[in-house]
Amino acid sequence: MSEFRQNSLQGMAIMSGAMLILPTMDAIAKYMATFEAMSPGQVTFYRFFFQIACTLPILFALFGLKALSAKRPWMNLLRGVLHGAASLLFFVAVKYMPLADVFAIYFVEPFMLAALSALFLGEKVGRRRWVAIVVGFGGAMIVIQPSYEIFGLKALLPVACAFLFSLYLFLNRAIGEADSPLTMQTMAGIGGTVFMAAALFLGNSSGNADFAVSLPSSSLGLVLLLALGSISGYAHMLVVRAFRLAPLSLLAPFQYFEIISATVLGYALFNDFPSFSKWIGIFIIVASGLFIIWRERLQAQSLKSS
Repeated sequence: MSEFRQNSLQGMAIMSGAMLILPTMDAIAKYMATFEAMSPGQVTFYRFFFQIACTLPILFALFGLKALSAKRPWMNLLRGVLHGAASLLFFVAVKYMPLADVFAIYFVEPFMLAALSALFLGEKVGRRRWVAIVVGFGGAMIVIQPSYEIFGLKALLPVACAFLFSLYLFLNRAIGEADSPLTMQTMAGIGGTVFMAAALFLGNSSGNADFAVSLPSSSLGLVLLLALGSISGYAHMLVVRAFRLAPLSLLAPFQYFEIISATVLGYALFNDFPSFSKWIGIFIIVASGLFIIWRERLQAQSLKSS
């Protein structure tokens, strides 16, 4: 097996695991808004603040103070701002809408990401891969069947989030290996924290309830916020690692795997049980991702035998 094919398979495996873990963050955000009465803006701020608290000590222990001297600091800080804005929109959406529904609408993002990689990075997206991406996108639409009449303007929040997050992932690839994943995540945490501090101040000053400032009202809430920051920091380091091993267009469909965890958590915590049509959509989403894995393994075996 060639090194490229081996790296691609490793990247896909890492991406799949990260995507199954990440929806836990959104379930925590919805729980905090539903049961702890904490605003989405405040939850988003804590998410980035505790991300720094979790990653910064490790960074200093491994590399000392020079660890923050990133080779591309402004791009890493911009990643944090984009990620902060995307997380804010997503957390506001999950406050009002079922978790699986928000994810389903959000899954226009892999299509956007594949298009960005093809247009600006020159990555080749073959016909079969395009078909798999489009099929997965169609499955996501079956899960939710989004309707402006049902959700109003809130239905557009996951779409805007998807665009911002696709830009964030695009920068992961554009930065390349200039900085370590730990440095990238710490710098992004700083950028996201500063952005959310400003957004929280402006939103709270305007009287917007989604930006109300508060402290955790219980010890469980504090534990959950610490878990939120930890998952954010370490799971996204896995995402950065995956994008260093495989092309954007190859990894994009694996983000559909998030719908699996989102569906399970939505039912377990909030009693949001998917309908039969949503299960069909979930099956299509997973099948599209598995098809990509099968194509890669088939090509790897072909190269090995040649």
